[in-house]
Amino acid sequence: MPVRNPLHFVYLIHAISFIGSGKWIYDKLKLALNSTTSDISKSLCSNVSHPVEWLSELVSAANWFGDRVKLLQGSLTYLDRAYLLHQTDLRTIKLLSMELFDLQVFKSAAIQERLSAGIEAWISSERKSGKPHQNREIIKKLMIVLHEYSKFNPLFFETFLKETLRFYQAESENLSGPNAYKESPGEFLVHCDKRISEERQRAREVLALFPWCEGDIQKTTEEALLKGRLQWLSGVGLENAIASKNIAGLGRMYSLFSRVDGLKRLCEEFKAKVTASVAKIVNDKEREEEMVDRLLELKGFIDEALPIAFVNVSISDSAAANVDVKPTRTTNIDFVHAASDAFQAGFRGRKLKPAEMIAKYLDRAMRKGQQDATTEDFNKVMQRVLVLYRYTQDKDVFRTFYHKALARRLLTQRSASDQSEKQVLKILKENYDPEFSMGDQMFIDLDLSDDLTREFYKRYPEPEAEALSVKILQRSFWPFVARQKEDIRLPLFMQDVLSNYVNFYKGKHENRKLDFDHSLGTAQMHAQFKAGSKELTLSLYQAVILLMFNDQNVLSYNEIKENTGLNDEELKRTLQSLACGKKKVLKKKPVGKDVNDTDEFIYNADFTDPRQKVHINSIQVKETIEESKKTQSIIEGDRKHYLDAAIVRVMKAKKNMMHQALITATIDAVNKHFTPDVRMIKERIERLIEEEYMRRDDEVDGKYVYVA
Repeated sequence: MPVRNPLHFVYLIHAISFIGSGKWIYDKLKLALNSTTSDISKSLCSNVSHPVEWLSELVSAANWFGDRVKLLQGSLTYLDRAYLLHQTDLRTIKLLSMELFDLQVFKSAAIQERLSAGIEAWISSERKSGKPHQNREIIKKLMIVLHEYSKFNPLFFETFLKETLRFYQAESENLSGPNAYKESPGEFLVHCDKRISEERQRAREVLALFPWCEGDIQKTTEEALLKGRLQWLSGVGLENAIASKNIAGLGRMYSLFSRVDGLKRLCEEFKAKVTASVAKIVNDKEREEEMVDRLLELKGFIDEALPIAFVNVSISDSAAANVDVKPTRTTNIDFVHAASDAFQAGFRGRKLKPAEMIAKYLDRAMRKGQQDATTEDFNKVMQRVLVLYRYTQDKDVFRTFYHKALARRLLTQRSASDQSEKQVLKILKENYDPEFSMGDQMFIDLDLSDDLTREFYKRYPEPEAEALSVKILQRSFWPFVARQKEDIRLPLFMQDVLSNYVNFYKGKHENRKLDFDHSLGTAQMHAQFKAGSKELTLSLYQAVILLMFNDQNVLSYNEIKENTGLNDEELKRTLQSLACGKKKVLKKKPVGKDVNDTDEFIYNADFTDPRQKVHINSIQVKETIEESKKTQSIIEGDRKHYLDAAIVRVMKAKKNMMHQALITATIDAVNKHFTPDVRMIKERIERLIEEEYMRRDDEVDGKYVYVA
């Protein structure tokens, strides 16, 4: 018979428990709960709803059961709070009901399978569509139910992570194939970044009550997408990013690799790709003239990318709560070192030429000067070029070509600024090699020459004498290859003034001999054209030829050759600059780019130029094979002297050394100037043994002894 008054029922249970029948009630309750949970389990197993909709059935069943348990707790309050609390072998109603629900429902293999299928169907739908599932709220409620039964991790989150791993591993495999991003790893990384952001956002929206899950979800996603793809991404991906100068792409790659312990591989591949890029540039013989510009462009990109793309971002715990505190960004020093090592390795791909081209680039820059740039900006450009010089092992080659170019600039007055020249020399001397001090001696020679010229003007105050300026150079400080004896025949008035200077100089330095090099001479002259008078700046060769047209308007090639005494190569090049260049002060018959022995030349009275002062460029001749060989011979000779001196210094200090130790010490001693071949060192050791600076030890093989 049902109890109509709930209070009567409570009192009844109280009385039954009091008289010792609480265990009987507990057993009846357990039997009823077991039956109910069993029915729920059977109902869920037989339900044929869609996997995600089935999750709704599970949530509803769990909530219905929970509500009924609460009613029981209210009705059986005395049993639950008085009797059962003192029975150590019995559970409270709440614990008993949860234990039975867990046993009958959550531990059912069939239900676990349906639960996993529902979770997988939900998350797969969202990932494929890119939109929240219409039953997403059910998922949130499911997690609350599972959490209440301590089943969130084993029945939901582990399934979620497992499905995440499976889904993204499959997607990664598919997208890295030939029909997707195989040739576009950068786009693959963009996709990965997008997917990771989606997962983080989903975790914040769906798993808001479980914030600790976001990190695990992100890590699983990253590893599923990227693990197994690092070689491909760091190979083709880095190559593409560097070639296209994609700093954002490099930054994305660095960020993603850092999350899957891939930075070591990325750094190694970064070094390899930069090395290959540098080597490709320095070995491109067809574009040698562009070598330094291309190297500077690459170096500029790498320097820009390092503090933007290859950075570690961190924020202290104390600052994390302060939204105004920005994270600390620190450039990864491993990548800085890798870039520097890569340039050095790339330069080793070709000996001699890179150092030569850097020197020639500086020559062009110093001729051009800073123009509209500020001194600070001009100095920055110079510093960037000199950084390239630091990477070459052939520093003596650079020094030789730089000194040659400096000497020519100073003598032909083609340097934009003596102050800039001295500043660059100072940087080279103080930061790179003291031997650049030879350039200082060039300026000293020029200053002394100016003093002599002023004295000469006082001795010969005639206008003809004041038109002459002579530079007296000490051969040991001016790196010119000795010229052949033949030279241009000067007009009589020039030769007379020059003879006066020779007599003047011998009066001061009786035992010295002057050898004139007119190929380095320059001249300024006034020329009259129909459009008016112009002041021309020319080479001495150009000036001598133009002066011949004061007497007649037309001259044949052979007539000019006979009067000047120039060889065919020099004469044709000079006539080409006067009659075939942009500024044609002579006309040539027949018209053409090249000068032939049968050509005639006519004074061009119709020449015009908007400027009053006109510079006529000489045709810049590339070094001949013979001149190049002579320059290389000078460098080789200097290297032998360096090695001899280094070996003797080392042996004098150590008295005796083993062969390999001497080789290593010698390389260290000259490495600031060049990196020698071991073969060359062995040759110099043999030479020094022949000259009795050292000898082989009589008792120990491979050991040398210094001979005092």
